[in-house]
Amino acid sequence: MAATGDDAAAMDSISKAPTAHSAALNPAGGSGGPAGAPAEGSGSPATAPRKTTTNSDAGVETAEEAVEPADPDINELCADMFEKMALFLQGELTGTCEDYRLLENMNKLTSLKYMEMKDISINISRNLQDLNNKYASLQPYLDQINQIEEQVSSLEQAAYKLDAYSKKLEARFKKLEKR
Repeated sequence: MAATGDDAAAMDSISKAPTAHSAALNPAGGSGGPAGAPAEGSGSPATAPRKTTTNSDAGVETAEEAVEPADPDINELCADMFEKMALFLQGELTGTCEDYRLLENMNKLTSLKYMEMKDISINISRNLQDLNNKYASLQPYLDQINQIEEQVSSLEQAAYKLDAYSKKLEARFKKLEKR
């Protein structure tokens, strides 16, 4: 299966890497680019030396693993990686700190709102108590009004009875007068 696109580019960069390493280690054979790197297209890909032996029993060749020489820029790359990792972690921690500050501010605002609601409920309770006290002070007058209303209704009933009785008396008087 042939590699295409990004995979092929990655494979090409891997296959060209030993050339850069061998040129860096062998400055006399390199055609000058920056930091002793060979120019593109110059030279053939160099391979690490392999030791091959023949096993007389089975006729199989064995090979040792190729060891790439250390990159001289490894310290710079490590320092760059650590700087970038530090920036990343600092950004993550800054974001987390900002989230906690936001939560703290939200908690403070919520606490203030609950304090305001507490004050409002205390005022409402106080006003309700005042109204209950005023109603209690007016209760004797309300009782008097109820008694007066009952007396008025009993007087009204007595007036109706008196009116009915006076009509009967008038009718009798007229009856007696006619005789």
